[in-house]
Amino acid sequence: MEISDTASVEILVFGEVLADQFPDGDRIGGAPLNVARHLQAFGARPRLLSRIGRDELGERLLRLLRGWGMETAGIQTDDRHPTGRVQVHMAAGGHRFEILPDQAYDHIEAALTLDHAQSPHLIYFGTLAQRSAGSRQALQALLGGTGGKRFLDLNLRPPWFDRDIIERSLETADLLKLNGEELAVVADLLELPKAAAREQATRLIAGYDLEAILVTEGAEGAWMLDAAGALTRTETASNNAAPVAGDTVGAGDAFSAVFILGLIRDWPPERTLRRAHAFAGAICNIRGAVPLDESFYLPFLNDWEYTPAT
Repeated sequence: MEISDTASVEILVFGEVLADQFPDGDRIGGAPLNVARHLQAFGARPRLLSRIGRDELGERLLRLLRGWGMETAGIQTDDRHPTGRVQVHMAAGGHRFEILPDQAYDHIEAALTLDHAQSPHLIYFGTLAQRSAGSRQALQALLGGTGGKRFLDLNLRPPWFDRDIIERSLETADLLKLNGEELAVVADLLELPKAAAREQATRLIAGYDLEAILVTEGAEGAWMLDAAGALTRTETASNNAAPVAGDTVGAGDAFSAVFILGLIRDWPPERTLRRAHAFAGAICNIRGAVPLDESFYLPFLNDWEYTPAT
């Protein structure tokens, strides 16, 4: 049964907010922020739980979010640590991240986070914000103190993860999303038998009682395997042109946002994967992870024959 009023469904999005610093300028980013922004644009009600510094970048970030009509009450302010920054180094066919240590999002306070957690339909989280004890404890408190489905978007960023973080995350997740390279890394860290990707996904589902695993493979599409063994696959979307200057930043976050939207609206898996893949491909054709122009979202809303609740 499709939820007709998407805006009535609360989604908690936990983790880093930061600036992706490209050679030609800064773009606001961070996987949780990107996912929350897309969900907001598609008519959902995400509540972003994060932390920024009391600095110019943090103020600029808040102005941008408020201009988009996003809820900012769950974003804490830190007097000692700066708003997060990531250096993005572009190269042929992709990009490389240089993630700075000890940023404001490493110090999310559990008590303040729980003040903004009500009865969510879904909680989105990843691994980067778990690199520090403070934010890791805040996430554990959030997951232990609220209900809702747990969507783990792995987003492995070397060197900011280890086996303990991955295992703890898997133990609390219901749904796992990762890319093909990350699946291989996880299988190696957890010492799974050498096998095909589908067999490794099957073992992860059984070992951690997951409902499903979603694996993205860039321009090749994506596939999902559920606990019953049902496999759903999408192929290359027609609008996936070559990325602008190799800019694939934010494609995975775009995919996650539309996949979550499909969960909320109870779209069939095939439709959800197809739409998520098409939107991720479109994000590859702009600079940065989120469009600055609201009209970017309109063709997708029109194609999906879906009007967000207002």
